[in-house]
Amino acid sequence: MSANHPEGVARYVREADRALVRRRAQRARLRACKFDTIAVHGMYSMEEAFAGGQGGIIEPVFPSTSQGYRDSDEMEAALAYLIPTWCYSRIHNPTVFYLEETLALLESYGCPADASALVTSSGMAAIKQAVEPLLALRGEGRINFVSAAQVYGGTFQLFSVRMAERGARVRWVRESWDVEAWKPLVDEDTRFLYAEMPSNPQQACFDVVAVAELAHTFDIPLIVDATIATPALLRPLAHGADIVVHSLTKTAGAGGFTVAGAIIARHGLTSRHLPEEARADYATWLKLWPFRDSGPCLSALSAFMLLNELRMLRVKVAHMSANALAVAEHLAAHPRVERVDYLGLPFHPLHPLASRYMQLVDEGTPAFGHLLSFNVRGTAADTRRFFDGLQRIWRATDLGRVKSVATIPAISTHQQQGEEGRQLAGIPPTMVRLCVGAEHPADIIADLDQALARLG
Repeated sequence: MSANHPEGVARYVREADRALVRRRAQRARLRACKFDTIAVHGMYSMEEAFAGGQGGIIEPVFPSTSQGYRDSDEMEAALAYLIPTWCYSRIHNPTVFYLEETLALLESYGCPADASALVTSSGMAAIKQAVEPLLALRGEGRINFVSAAQVYGGTFQLFSVRMAERGARVRWVRESWDVEAWKPLVDEDTRFLYAEMPSNPQQACFDVVAVAELAHTFDIPLIVDATIATPALLRPLAHGADIVVHSLTKTAGAGGFTVAGAIIARHGLTSRHLPEEARADYATWLKLWPFRDSGPCLSALSAFMLLNELRMLRVKVAHMSANALAVAEHLAAHPRVERVDYLGLPFHPLHPLASRYMQLVDEGTPAFGHLLSFNVRGTAADTRRFFDGLQRIWRATDLGRVKSVATIPAISTHQQQGEEGRQLAGIPPTMVRLCVGAEHPADIIADLDQALARLG
């Protein structure tokens, strides 16, 4: 504290401590609520609404870039991190706070360990922020990390090119569902393990418990990208994972209004390469230090839109999962389709493994999300002809929308990783990625049928 104003600073610290006690009590009450209640209300309580003097029942947007202080004592306390503050929206913002708290509560739902969240300007920003501190140079040794080969094209590029530029080498696991395939790749220089569940677009999955146990044997964390599942279907922290990342742009933000990402880290995560204060609360530590310095912040308006997207998350995911299953079943029987990858199909080789983990929250019913892929029977040219014939399904690189969207990964999302990288990940030129939206499945099926009919 300042030698010039010790009493004034201390007064603000005491005031903040009382507010934090009230907020912790509210958080404890919420952790006892059901998933849908948390998604609808989050941390914005009646007490907070009336304390602000307005009583609005929906979280307010704080578009201001910075916070004003009542005097120099409050400013000193805030900038020394002695009291909660949103001094500058590059670091924090009240609306962003409500989104982060809601995500942390949803991802830690049913998990004994608590967690904190950090939201970012995109999903790729979240992945980069999550992994970079774990790859920092400390002592001697060749740094590596191990990842499933079945990942989003941007993640593949980040890991194979950008992290290599920093001296960290990725080791790819071709068959991530086989825990034995991970073991030979992990050694004393490995900093973390990483996988998507399920993967985009190949629908790979893995045994979260077994891979987390392997990571913890080496005292390193497991990071899971659960973008497609969302906490409505899968909460990796409850199965031993340390960090969850999301592109909130996708299923969590199904309306398609904004780009965002998120990191949710359990308190006391496993990592012998991080300092104790980082392990204790990794997401908050990221916010106060690396994130503050690099600045991939989310706008208050984006946070506001995402909060409202989350309120009906379970209902939307359940509905779109059912639609995807109906479409996948139809495609699996179509003569112009060579292969369908959707974890919800009973004959999919990974269906039993996925069923252990992907279940609709608070119902226990297996559900597998709204992303699937299928291979057109024919050539790459046939695939493009089918694709160009779609009339209701949008052609775009995006996914997770309430409107059905399709792409050809080999020429779009996974183009930059090259032919060798696509073969490693199992992405042929005839693969189509389809994200089934909230339309009636009969109308989506009709559009697929008329486009496939162009192939004769």
